[in-house]
Amino acid sequence: MKHWWQRSAAETVSAISRREVSALEVVESHIARMDEVNGHVNAVTVRMDDEARRAARTADEVMAAGTPVGPLHGVPVTIKENVDVAGQATTNGIPAFSDHVASEDSPVVAHLRKAGAIIIGRTNTPEFSFRWFTDNPLRGATLNPWNRNVTPGGSGGGGSASLAVGIGCIAHGNDVGGSLRYPAYACGVATVRPTLGRVPAFNPSAAAERPPMFQLMSVQGPLAREVKDVRLALEVMAARDPRDPWWVPAPVTRPPPDRKPRVAVTPDPGALGVHPRARDAVTTAADALAAAGYDVVEAEPPRVGDAMRCWERQIATELTFFMERDIRRHGGHAINRKLDFIRTNVPTLDLESYLAVLCERQTLLREWLLFLEDHPLVLGPVSTEPQFPVDDDLVSAARLGEIFVANRLLTTVNFLGLPAAGVPVGLADGLPLGVQIIGNRYREDMTLDAAEAIENATGILTPLNPR
Repeated sequence: MKHWWQRSAAETVSAISRREVSALEVVESHIARMDEVNGHVNAVTVRMDDEARRAARTADEVMAAGTPVGPLHGVPVTIKENVDVAGQATTNGIPAFSDHVASEDSPVVAHLRKAGAIIIGRTNTPEFSFRWFTDNPLRGATLNPWNRNVTPGGSGGGGSASLAVGIGCIAHGNDVGGSLRYPAYACGVATVRPTLGRVPAFNPSAAAERPPMFQLMSVQGPLAREVKDVRLALEVMAARDPRDPWWVPAPVTRPPPDRKPRVAVTPDPGALGVHPRARDAVTTAADALAAAGYDVVEAEPPRVGDAMRCWERQIATELTFFMERDIRRHGGHAINRKLDFIRTNVPTLDLESYLAVLCERQTLLREWLLFLEDHPLVLGPVSTEPQFPVDDDLVSAARLGEIFVANRLLTTVNFLGLPAAGVPVGLADGLPLGVQIIGNRYREDMTLDAAEAIENATGILTPLNPR
């Protein structure tokens, strides 16, 4: 018999609704698991045990009264430390923000609560949520439960590691350059990066609006151990909130297509090099999709290298004008060293060049949308390298440039605002393999369908005990 912390969100909801278990028993199971393993990975940085117990008792009272309940009733979840949770500090990994207490919930947190989810803790993130590694001077480093010598991913390494060891059924995350998909890949869990405008985003405690390209590239989304839970969480998170002007009222669930769509397979996006492990992961996933009836063809999507370079230049420029002062003032050694390397590798654009890249985004997105007309799904690696060694981005500017190239398909998707699901496909040398499936705008359902077909063929890797 599985412990309750080993169950999926869907299984948990079903068991609570059948009165097989109480919400309080489920929460206590996850708290006990947190006691057992969190010290080995440092994934949950702020525990909310007492609040979670109170919420669970209330959930049980609601169930006993026969009141209709939400789709996540009693499900333990975690929230990344860079969005507002009422009464909690939104630290974003920065010691100077440890007293930056939010007075109200961000939309994604409010939606999870309304659906009946119970927040059991906050999860770790790098400073300013701006590394593919998860470490900061305030909370310390999150360790990958598969191998502590490699990154758990970033910036959502806390959420992915917590899921991998069985703390919470669903983890909240966000993604401006792969911060959902890369941690999912690193820790062997599933996720979806939604389309721009799918999930409303807003931090009431924020002192200013985000810069333009961050608005166009950053999204909120879920991670989970199983694809079905990612889908369930996305439906909850995607509800309307008037505080986000980018939100789009597109249906999350749509009728399935008459036949399985064509999938363009790109093992080496942009022909810039790929590690054999990453290639093998794509081949395994392609074989799974072909066996499931998908029309699988090898085809190269448009100009991945150009999109990657546009992402780099836009990010570097907005860092200069909107974030560098705060990073230099409040950031520690790691984030400042990374910023120095970005300065070395990527020029800050003048106004004319910045606007030209913004215009180029329109051209690239049009080319991708035309490609997606014939190939509704694109299958490729999350990264073209295995999980990076810890602090690999701090070795040199040249190495950081190589990491950007390895993660080029991640940043291409963000630059264009498209959706992409991430799913593991087994293990190699004791570490998870994973792929991403990119779709057309607001077709997260199709990316998740494909991810589930891959999962059905390759299996579920977590939860596990830290190694």
